[in-house]
Amino acid sequence: MPSQRLLYLSGVSPFRRPKGTSSHTDGITVNKTTQTVESAAVGGVFHIEDVYPLIDGGRFPVKRIAGERVEVWADIYRDGHDVVSAALVWRRERDREWRREPMTHHSNDRWGGSFVPDQPGRYVYALEAWTDEFATWRRGFELKQKAGADVTLDAIEGAGMLTKALAGGQAATTVILKRCEDFLQTGEPAPLLSDELKHAMAVSQPRPDLTRSRLFPLMADRPRARNGAWYEMVPRSQAKTPGQHGTFRDCIARLPDIAGMGFDVVYLTPIHPIGRTNRKGRNNAVTAAEGDPGSPYAIGSSEGGHDAVHPELGTLQDFRDFIAACKQHEMEVALDFAVQCAPDHPWLKQHPQWFRRRPDGSMRYAENPPKKYEDIVNPDFSSEDAGALWNALRDVVLFWIDQGVNIFRVDNPHTKPFRFWEWLIHEIQIRHPDTIFLAEAFTRPKLMKGLAKLGFTQSYTYFTWRTHKWELEQYLIELTAYPERDFYRPNFFVNTPDILPFHLQTGETWMFKSRVALAATLSSTYGIYNGFELLEHEPIPGREEYLDSEKYEIKVRDWDKPGNIKPYIRDLNRVRRENAALQQISNLRFVPIDDGNVTGFVKESVDQTNSVAVAIALSSDVHEFWFPLGDFQVGPTGDRRHVAAVENLITGERYPVEWGGIRLRIDPARDPALLFRCLA
Repeated sequence: MPSQRLLYLSGVSPFRRPKGTSSHTDGITVNKTTQTVESAAVGGVFHIEDVYPLIDGGRFPVKRIAGERVEVWADIYRDGHDVVSAALVWRRERDREWRREPMTHHSNDRWGGSFVPDQPGRYVYALEAWTDEFATWRRGFELKQKAGADVTLDAIEGAGMLTKALAGGQAATTVILKRCEDFLQTGEPAPLLSDELKHAMAVSQPRPDLTRSRLFPLMADRPRARNGAWYEMVPRSQAKTPGQHGTFRDCIARLPDIAGMGFDVVYLTPIHPIGRTNRKGRNNAVTAAEGDPGSPYAIGSSEGGHDAVHPELGTLQDFRDFIAACKQHEMEVALDFAVQCAPDHPWLKQHPQWFRRRPDGSMRYAENPPKKYEDIVNPDFSSEDAGALWNALRDVVLFWIDQGVNIFRVDNPHTKPFRFWEWLIHEIQIRHPDTIFLAEAFTRPKLMKGLAKLGFTQSYTYFTWRTHKWELEQYLIELTAYPERDFYRPNFFVNTPDILPFHLQTGETWMFKSRVALAATLSSTYGIYNGFELLEHEPIPGREEYLDSEKYEIKVRDWDKPGNIKPYIRDLNRVRRENAALQQISNLRFVPIDDGNVTGFVKESVDQTNSVAVAIALSSDVHEFWFPLGDFQVGPTGDRRHVAAVENLITGERYPVEWGGIRLRIDPARDPALLFRCLA
């Protein structure tokens, strides 16, 4: 029974908005006073403490998946020896009617219950406790009766309680009336002690001391929020002719290849018009040469801003056709949402108050010293008109949702106000609960986790740089422990347009395979940036960046280049789709392998019907080692059994588990990863 200490909070909610933003969302007040727990600590009868699940005492929503059961635990107690009853109540945030499930007492005043959020959306839940006066009377009566005491008056007292029953439904009312009549006719207490009457009174008697906790938030996401394989592509680089700007039609032509590798999400870098003022040249040159396309992150020109498409990519209808084509291949589209503008973005003329200028009147371009981004200016979230800016950015997201996009990768969210993101995500998800937000924030750990708490569905991680066995295992233990597992969903990208990790710069095939196998099996969501499958690895000397980066130029590739690892990625994604254990990250256990360059672990599906054992080499040496499985049990609760055999998920070969494990051999030159299904 995991727990997290409940904090008693009061005061003003951090859902604060700048002047001018909307204060309600479909009837939900965002700026509101946080409720306090109605417990004995503030004058109530009951203590309701140590509630699980909670994030920071209920300040932030717990994350779960719609359709899966949510377990809730709490310490519930009161003074005296009266019988206590408790219930779990929940509803969608925007609904008014509560749904209710009874809670069960386990031991030491610890209570448990559960509910199933049947649809994606924002929910609230609370705990109720009250004294079951009739059950208290019945327990005392039976103790006195057993001790041989005179219970005549006690019986009359119990019968009197029946006359005070409220409407608990027709069936309960019928039982209460019948048992009351039986007692009045016979004077015997037996009718008052029936289990049937006990249950009827439990739902019908008054509850004058009923105590409800404060409301706790929960976000129930669709399954894609937890599981998916992402393929990041630069749309303008999808053409086949060197020097030719790619179009959405070219992107559509690439989809069979991407779908053939088994990806679920096609993530596009910004598709908007690119600014001409201060346009960057190749390799981030300050001055662009004739024909240089500029950076897609310098958003906006005379052709439009964040709600427009770059003319050379095609039309808005062409983009809609691309979305439709992705659906035909059972893939979704993710768009980059970068809150930044080129100096010739329309907003600079339409809303100059949204941007900050230097003392000499010049525009303040973006900087991250020593890096300079002369082709980008950032909106001023502290301006007097910040409310209108917030609403405009929200409307941009709503515009693309109207086009059919429900996934957004947010560029550098840690450089924008936290309260803005909390407000924006709430505004969007209350209207469109299927929407997923990925936080691209390679920054300080607590800042990254803070963004996840605020509402980001998924988060970039430090996996990109974790290479040693101890740091990989330590990092995964951190991500799968409480409370992180309740709010932080990691997305393991092996590379990005900005990051070519040093360990990939040698171009060794085994290393590329090892990294993608680690990402695809350790995390339920992972991604690659196009070109990874071709082993692209040419760096700027001494830096973790691509030479001739396509952030500043158009590239044309042979997507079937010899030596590619597309079949390897295809097999990994097939195994992921066929094994629910790899579609989650919480149920993960590392195994003690006596080899410092091999990591091993076992993952189990949420419903416990599927378990997978994985061993991955972290060096190019041939490895022979013992994989212990003796203490692992698989199968649903009530029918757990020790692992008797394993089946290779690539070759289909089966091996018995003897003496508590199996002896394995990995030759990274052939395949650095071994994947097995565990069989009981």
